[in-house]
Amino acid sequence: MGIIVQKFGGSSVANVEKLGYVAEHIINEKKKGNKVVVVVSAQGKTTDKLIAEEAEITDNPNEREHDVLVSTGEQITTAKLAMLLNEKKHKAVSLAGWQIPIITNSEFTNSRIRYIHNETIEEYLNSGNIVIVAGFQGVDESGNITTFGRGGSDTTAVAIAASLKAEKCDIFTDVDGVYTSDPRIVNTVKKLKTISYDEMLEMSSMGAKVLHNRCVEIGKKYNVPIYVKSTFEKNSIGTLVTDKNLEDLVINGVTKDDYISRITLVGLENKIGKTYQLFRVLSRNLINVDVIVQSFGEHITKDIAFTVKMNDLKKTLEVLEKNKKELGFQDVLHSENLSKVSIIGVGIANKPGVAADMFEALYENNINMHMISTSEIKISVLVNSNQADLAVNSIHKKFFGE
Repeated sequence: MGIIVQKFGGSSVANVEKLGYVAEHIINEKKKGNKVVVVVSAQGKTTDKLIAEEAEITDNPNEREHDVLVSTGEQITTAKLAMLLNEKKHKAVSLAGWQIPIITNSEFTNSRIRYIHNETIEEYLNSGNIVIVAGFQGVDESGNITTFGRGGSDTTAVAIAASLKAEKCDIFTDVDGVYTSDPRIVNTVKKLKTISYDEMLEMSSMGAKVLHNRCVEIGKKYNVPIYVKSTFEKNSIGTLVTDKNLEDLVINGVTKDDYISRITLVGLENKIGKTYQLFRVLSRNLINVDVIVQSFGEHITKDIAFTVKMNDLKKTLEVLEKNKKELGFQDVLHSENLSKVSIIGVGIANKPGVAADMFEALYENNINMHMISTSEIKISVLVNSNQADLAVNSIHKKFFGE
């Protein structure tokens, strides 16, 4: 008898009918003789509704109170699901993050898990209960409720699986696994049987919405097998996220990340430490930078271009203007309405021709690249947002065919 962790997202628990599908998956796992821990999200658009109600009160909510408010959605789901399972004659108990407790740091709205007390969960499991845990939330050392950011229930599930040394963590969603691209953009996507942690992490970071990237980090660190399955298919096999032979070259995905802006600093002094100084200023202001390209001018200056998300653009420009004298650049330029399109696959950097094939697909469709970034596992290009879907389709066709 092992421990299995199951996680069900908002679309899977949206109403009573769908909770019935969820209960069926849980009961089937229980009948196999396993101890079952279930992590749930808020139902449907509950979190969006709570945030909209919050906005009726204030445009600048206190972050502590924001976390108290939005954490209630998951607690409602846990109680409803526990009631349903008990009604079906299967013992179940609901637990909020603070009841376990899941101890976090004090970074409201985006907290990180420090450790999980297993005793409460284990006691309920050993007494024959199915344990239903509210995802997305924990409590800091001062007793304040904290949340993990949107998609954080995935992180709760994999963290609990790691802490309890569970056999696996099943992430149930409305799609039957991980695909080579977004089915809403590409009609000819293929489902992957397996994908490595590194590839999945890149796909999550590059715009794929299947898994929260922090849950993949935890899965890799503690070697937790993660299955992505469909809630609405009885015998869903899904996709296994696990370790993989790093010598295998496979292009496993084409992703798109929208709402990107590019900022270029022109005429930055070409002195040792200036680049460090620039990104230290951005870091201190909690501005996350992605793609970075540096080019050198004549003798004493250099230009640096980097990308930020669109919702950070205004703040970034303000910070740069405020620190212009200290940083010593001549001008700042910016471009909006860009998208980052990426191909993901272990070993890309060591395979001649991969980049050429990607760029050929863009050339054949008259798509201009504004920036290029490469690593061992991905190649990313910046394109105009109005051409991003075409770019994804053309690149997918190049590597995966019709």
